[in-house]
Amino acid sequence: MNKKLVALALAGAFALPLAAQAQTANVTLYGRLNVDFEFVKGTQPLGVCPDPTSYCNPTVNRLSSNSSRLGVRGTESLGGGLNAIFQIESSINGDTNAGNLGGRETFVGLQGSWGKFTMGRFLMPQDDVHAVFGNAPTLLTSILSTADLWAQGTLTKGQGGFDARTGNSLRYDTPNMAGFTAALQYSTRDSSGNADGTDAPGGLNQTGAGDNGSHTQELRHAWVLGGNVIYANGPLNLAGSFEKNHEVRAAGESDLDWTLTGAYDFGTLMGGFGLRLGLVYEKSKYGTPTGDLTRDFWGASATVPVGGGKIYLFYGRAGNGKGAADGTTVGGLVSGPETSSKQWELTYSYSLSPRTLLYTGYVKLNNDCNAKYTFNINAYTINTSHSTTSPSNVPCNGEPSGLLFGMVHFF
Repeated sequence: MNKKLVALALAGAFALPLAAQAQTANVTLYGRLNVDFEFVKGTQPLGVCPDPTSYCNPTVNRLSSNSSRLGVRGTESLGGGLNAIFQIESSINGDTNAGNLGGRETFVGLQGSWGKFTMGRFLMPQDDVHAVFGNAPTLLTSILSTADLWAQGTLTKGQGGFDARTGNSLRYDTPNMAGFTAALQYSTRDSSGNADGTDAPGGLNQTGAGDNGSHTQELRHAWVLGGNVIYANGPLNLAGSFEKNHEVRAAGESDLDWTLTGAYDFGTLMGGFGLRLGLVYEKSKYGTPTGDLTRDFWGASATVPVGGGKIYLFYGRAGNGKGAADGTTVGGLVSGPETSSKQWELTYSYSLSPRTLLYTGYVKLNNDCNAKYTFNINAYTINTSHSTTSPSNVPCNGEPSGLLFGMVHFF
């Protein structure tokens, strides 16, 4: 009998701490599948068409997965209002069998009344301002992403992109203070862990993902720094952000980007329709061996609730590349005449339930003859060989466009 009492006492002693942990720990499994069917087109490079001696621009159909994910996140109360937090988020390709374990927003950190500090791999603070003017009704992803021109979102850090998901990062987010929040993030660009691998000739680091770092970059003390300030109070949203890539593309060269954006929700207007208007301006500057390469971008958007869903319209224009770096290309941008591009977009999204969303839309990039831009998410190959010195038989660079029908399920 005494042995039974001792056993019960020991079980109770161990059970109390376990019960306390269960009360203070919270772990959630979450995710979403976002898949669409697309009809896309854009002038192709020479040599890939059915007739390899001529250019072509056929309409092709694709099934694409758009930022689909599976994740687990959790918090543990440490007392005094302090929490330990973690998240492991993996990409899921709903159109193929590929994925990337922990390749999305993955971090560990602390959170309290003073704000939040995290270490890991996550999007730069500049990405937070995208929702102010971008296509939030379609989750800011797919070929409908409004970051085709803004921030050159299709490029990795190693290629000169901004608004990227950077590895080896430390970040601080402030608490909300009367509608204001701010964030600051620093990426070390080191080679630890599963970094981007071997650098391309010249240290351009374009052979791997390009968003983490490499030994060549850490030897030259490359780094990425970015921050934002956002105001969200009632119908008004205002935001500003900056991002600097220091010697990431190549030694001795730095890239800088900053954005100002705002939006106002007018609510229900005459006729029973609602209206939200957004504006954005961006300035980009790339350092090159022959001088700076600069570009201005501006855009406007409108979101209109209709029939239980939302219509979204967007127009954005990236100006000609300017500066002394004549002929130098960074992604879709090159200095000189006929290097501007315009993005047009019209979409409609409709929620069947809080967890299931349907959407459709059309998007087109009107590249000038020498511009080289393509889609941000699920980029489409186009001809980019045309330049100011091209012979007359070489067509202008491609103008990718797409019509799609998609579905998202959240869990």
